[in-house]
Amino acid sequence: MGTGGRYGLRPGKGNAEGVVAGKGNTDGVAATPTPTAASASCQYRCIECNQEAKELYRDYNHGVLKITICKSCQKPVDKYIEYDPVIILINAILCKAQAYRHILFNTKINMHGKLCIFCLLCEAYLRWWQLQDSNQNTDPDDFIRYAKEWDFYRMFAIASLEQAAFFTGIFTFLWIERPTTAKKKPDFILLLKALLLSSYGKLLLIPAVIWEHDYTSLCLRLIKVFVLTSNFQAIRVTLNISRKLSFLAILSGLLVESTMVYLFQRMEWDVGSDCTIYKSQDF
Repeated sequence: MGTGGRYGLRPGKGNAEGVVAGKGNTDGVAATPTPTAASASCQYRCIECNQEAKELYRDYNHGVLKITICKSCQKPVDKYIEYDPVIILINAILCKAQAYRHILFNTKINMHGKLCIFCLLCEAYLRWWQLQDSNQNTDPDDFIRYAKEWDFYRMFAIASLEQAAFFTGIFTFLWIERPTTAKKKPDFILLLKALLLSSYGKLLLIPAVIWEHDYTSLCLRLIKVFVLTSNFQAIRVTLNISRKLSFLAILSGLLVESTMVYLFQRMEWDVGSDCTIYKSQDF
């Protein structure tokens, strides 16, 4: 796709204002800082071979832009800077490594915390809804409104602890295996952001509850598998490690999470176990 593509260029990481191209109109290209200024503040990654690059494109003024070619693989460093966000999202849903590299390395996304909180709220609501559904009572006086509210807060706290346990298992495994995972010290801060972003599949929990059918349990299992697959791809792309190590890291996280769920159940805490995807035996 050439620089005069239908959707124009999209902003890349390190570009202060990004590139905005009009449809078939070269005058719609906004001025961008020089490549040397952009490369001085950050580094990019080739989405094909994961090699570092100093720039994503060159601006020759008057709307003439040229995508940088990777010196290692001889392919465009980041073809997605020309793509529409919807296409990028579809490629991310398909768990393509190139789309993940574009999002994690070549764009500025600072919504990790907000997305994490929202996903936990979705998960807590699903557990709370399952809890209320299993405790039906014909006498409304038996339930106090604020008690139901505290049940939701409790589900949120439990979901947060289980996610923390899942991430702890992953980081512990990767820390133990760090001599073989990468030639340089792994960036666990970036990995944490990648894991939070790749957990966006939990947003599908709410539609699964709204459109309740007999196959809701199957939908929830598929959502769980999708989230784990996205986490797997995020680990592999961020640390540039093999599929085997990424898979073992996911298994380690699931083992620690399942252990915490088991402890909660031993303490007779209701963790919303009626929701099949959160039963420890599912793992």
